[in-house]
Amino acid sequence: MNSILVASNRGPFSFTTSESGSLCMRRGGGGLVSGLSEVAKDLNVLWVCAALSDGDRAAVRQAPGGRLDHAGYDTGALRMLDIPPATFHRAYNAVANSTLWFVNHLLYDTPNTPNFDARFRREWESYQSYNAAFALALAEEAAHGARVMVQDYHLTLTPAMLRVERPDLRISHFSHTPWAPPEYFSLLPDAVAVEVLEGVLGADHAGFLTARWAGGFMDCCERLLGAEVDRVSRTVTHAGRTTRIGVHGLGVDGEALWARASEPDVESNMAALRDQVGDRKLIVRIDRTELSKNIVRGLGAYREFLDTHPEWHGRVVHLAFAYPSRHDLPEYREYTAAVQRCAKEIEDKYATEDWDPLILNVNDDYPRSLAAYRLADVLLVNPTRDGMNLVAKEGPILSPNSVLVLSREAGAAVELGEHALVVNPYDVSATATALYQGLVMPEEERVRRGARLAAAATALPPHRWFSEQLAALK
Repeated sequence: MNSILVASNRGPFSFTTSESGSLCMRRGGGGLVSGLSEVAKDLNVLWVCAALSDGDRAAVRQAPGGRLDHAGYDTGALRMLDIPPATFHRAYNAVANSTLWFVNHLLYDTPNTPNFDARFRREWESYQSYNAAFALALAEEAAHGARVMVQDYHLTLTPAMLRVERPDLRISHFSHTPWAPPEYFSLLPDAVAVEVLEGVLGADHAGFLTARWAGGFMDCCERLLGAEVDRVSRTVTHAGRTTRIGVHGLGVDGEALWARASEPDVESNMAALRDQVGDRKLIVRIDRTELSKNIVRGLGAYREFLDTHPEWHGRVVHLAFAYPSRHDLPEYREYTAAVQRCAKEIEDKYATEDWDPLILNVNDDYPRSLAAYRLADVLLVNPTRDGMNLVAKEGPILSPNSVLVLSREAGAAVELGEHALVVNPYDVSATATALYQGLVMPEEERVRRGARLAAAATALPPHRWFSEQLAALK
């Protein structure tokens, strides 16, 4: 039995099947996984996650009770849940990514979507089943009085379900996304909105990345549940229980990041990029092709910068890393196509025989991304809404003389905004101006800002972030 457990949709490892039929293990992707993996290993935490692929399911079926560490894999304590693929698809794609993500990131085209009909009710039942599977697994694995840390919007119902199964446990829920204000959150069907809020309130401690997102959650509890909210002590009391609300701004382990960015594969990528761009200045962005990341407006800002500053033609290159994301969803496939169309328009208009103004990289290549960080003169982070955005924190660590152009709608703006060039993500012209200001900023000011950005970015590294929440459950 385990005294500390973490639950999340994605786990620290994933599996693929080779041509020979053998299983190949690799580290899982995503910011949450990268932030928690080393912490979980050091503290001997049991990680409970879902099998995401056929390779994952094959590995689980070879493991007693889904415990991959008991099947000989070097994963640390890990239980992977073999949830039926149809249930997983509806819970993950239709509800988590197409509904809760859209609500909390304010992404709906409201004249046309959402439409909560009979089909959605069936999808919601799958989301309930998916959360119940996690609650049952955690209840089976947890020692008496154990501390359980449930992660993110995929698992909003799990805390309340687990509370019913195991009232002895100390439970937290952490939201890695923004939280919508009540007037937008109430787009959800009334019963669904209540179930989500009461699901999170099943936890003893509900954590958020910024005070703004915590405030949005408390506002929803007050408005939609009639809960008693104390904003000074940050507590929500509802149905006879009190949940403490915490703000924990996840940062970066600077030493570990630098160690990884100094490895030979990164150095070779740096050399290749230098050969490709020469001595030109570099504007860098690194994102998934996720709707809220605002890549198309960022490319539009670069195009407007080139329009208004012809003296920079041939002297600057934009390295845009836009890795594929959620291609099961039609909105994301279209957005990826829009990014590619915008990039081609820039190429067609400005490229010359000896100058490629834009390099668009759509392959997920972590060493190449780290190389781009290290070479950046300007880092563009312009989401329309973002829980935190670790790119904004990693960049200043690896390129201390670069200038950060940062959206005011990123959670990171709370900590980094004073030392960045802060922009309205919808204002393409203002973003173009900020790119120019970043390129011409004097070296002394770059160094001063960079040092303060790096200090803020490393203020709460993953170990401390995790420890703070563990302490809140004592």
